[in-house]
Amino acid sequence: MGDNNKELKSIWGKWWAPIRKWFYPAWLIYETSVRFADYGQSVHTYFIKQQDYLGSYIGEIGAQSLALFCSMITFVICTLFLTVPACLILFNFFKVINLTRTRLEERLKPIF
Repeated sequence: MGDNNKELKSIWGKWWAPIRKWFYPAWLIYETSVRFADYGQSVHTYFIKQQDYLGSYIGEIGAQSLALFCSMITFVICTLFLTVPACLILFNFFKVINLTRTRLEERLKPIF
């Protein structure tokens, strides 16, 4: 029982342990935001290329509005359902000493 409560030491030193629980989630937010912004831009580009076809049904302004709305909703959905939960899990992973009580976690945490 006492084995599960020992503090895991980082190979980078004591100064890195309090920083890493904020650094890795912030880095994940940055990386996924850039990726999801690119997804949104791709959705916008797709709808703009289809503007001639869509314009006959909803007009030019409607097609541009649809492209903008779909690109923004793509970014928001990806962020809310993928980035936020992943960052919360990653933050708790580094905050709690031995979250999963597995040997893999015990071996990986000192490296990170």
